[in-house]
Amino acid sequence: MVDFLVHKFVNDYENTENAKVRTSYGVMASMVGIFCNMLLFAGKFTVGLILRSVSVLADAFNNLSDAASSVIGFVGVKMASKPADQDHPFGHGRIEYIAALIVSFLVIEVGLSFLKTAVGKIREPEELAFSTVSVMVLLASIGVKLWMAYFNRKLGKRIHSSVMMATATDAMGDVVTTSATVLSLLFCRFTGINIDGFVGVAVALVVMWAGVGIARDTLEPLIGKAVDPELYRQITDFVESYEGILGSHDLIVHNYGPTRSLASIHAEVPNDVSIEISHEIIDKIEREAAKKLGIFLVIHMDPVEVRDDRVTNVRMKVTDVLKEIDDRLTLHDFRLVDGEQQINLIFDVVVPFAYQGAELKQLKEDISERVSLLDTRYQCVMTMEKGYVAQG
Repeated sequence: MVDFLVHKFVNDYENTENAKVRTSYGVMASMVGIFCNMLLFAGKFTVGLILRSVSVLADAFNNLSDAASSVIGFVGVKMASKPADQDHPFGHGRIEYIAALIVSFLVIEVGLSFLKTAVGKIREPEELAFSTVSVMVLLASIGVKLWMAYFNRKLGKRIHSSVMMATATDAMGDVVTTSATVLSLLFCRFTGINIDGFVGVAVALVVMWAGVGIARDTLEPLIGKAVDPELYRQITDFVESYEGILGSHDLIVHNYGPTRSLASIHAEVPNDVSIEISHEIIDKIEREAAKKLGIFLVIHMDPVEVRDDRVTNVRMKVTDVLKEIDDRLTLHDFRLVDGEQQINLIFDVVVPFAYQGAELKQLKEDISERVSLLDTRYQCVMTMEKGYVAQG
């Protein structure tokens, strides 16, 4: 069914990196969401009135808020697809994250509203009117929501959409809440004990928790999160695959929407190669990164000593020292400067964020002490810096 809808309503559906194709996916998902949620709202609202159940009514209005969320998602996707302009040279892709954030606020608001109603039902419970047909309607709605969760998650992964992934999470929350509602009705039917208000509280809390989760997931790219390890490997492998590039470090990625990223990286080049030749290689990598990866990449060149065996050997020994202390430590920009009484080893060390304050200071002292054991003349001149890659 999902593939049928995609083939029917999305032209060139395989080209998911294309902004227009991505917008078509978003529009289709929003229209499906509006239709399904309005249908569920009508069914559950009718059932809630018949049964006089606050948990069912809460579930119904939760679906109504989902329909409103789909409308917001539709508007967000359309606005996010606007091309770059003079005031927004990196496009409008982050509007999609803002739309998802608005969705999360709506979900939380619905949960708070029905938490208040459910508490009132606990204080003054009303008799439930059980109906087999009503329960069947609720069971059918569970099936619809399961399909919607699958539908949005599949499309969300395909086009890397935070809005669709948020909608999928919300749909699974609806499955849990509706299931709890059905169980409360059956429990009342066979035991005569009315737990509708308590289940309503549970439903409201689940809804609010889903809203908080959506907000957390959509705030991360807006605030600026660490580079995904998979993306890190993809970019560094791409850069280092070119002849004339010895290594890379200091990769930073700025996200301006699901398909819009700007990145900078330091590429190590041999110091015995003409700067014009290295610059030509760098330019080529930047151009091809835009075409093949869809990333605007800015590369800084770092010359690396390749002919002086002494420098190379000392660098390898210092690298081994770092690995012995913590295998997560890496170094770059290594230089050796001879003096009359000492030899300065100048380099940068990338350390995990776990090292802070006194612990970071102690790490620096440990490195200096162990390196000095290699040769008492060695004096470490280190710059300790944090990486930008998410720790798996």
